[in-house]
Amino acid sequence: MRDLEVDGIVIPADLLRATTSRSGGPGGQNVNKVESRVTIELSIDALPLPDEKKTRIRERLASRINKDGTLRVTSQSTRSQLTNRDHALDRLEQLLRDALKEDKPRKKTKASRASKRRRVDEKKKVGEKKKLRGKVSL
Repeated sequence: MRDLEVDGIVIPADLLRATTSRSGGPGGQNVNKVESRVTIELSIDALPLPDEKKTRIRERLASRINKDGTLRVTSQSTRSQLTNRDHALDRLEQLLRDALKEDKPRKKTKASRASKRRRVDEKKKVGEKKKLRGKVSL
């Protein structure tokens, strides 16, 4: 298994634990014989990251982390164990990268005078259209 590289930080392969199991779905006898599903587990506490980054990972990936603090990623998309392992490693790397990404602070914006005018004009048009739907007096 290879090391993971997330934002300039290398996560050594010995922190990752890969297990295989039989995959579900179509595939005939291959499914019944070959363990092609790959699950990769990573302990968040063992990561070589500062505590604030570990906390951010725990918050953003809370649904994927179990009670023991282990992040688990599974892949069973192909019939090849090696390909599934590579898919799972790529997905784990991407999840960690996304979780560590800093969010830009939101800039408060105000609706322009022209956009307010357009909104009111549109509301008046809709109101006029509805008014015309009334009964016709003879």
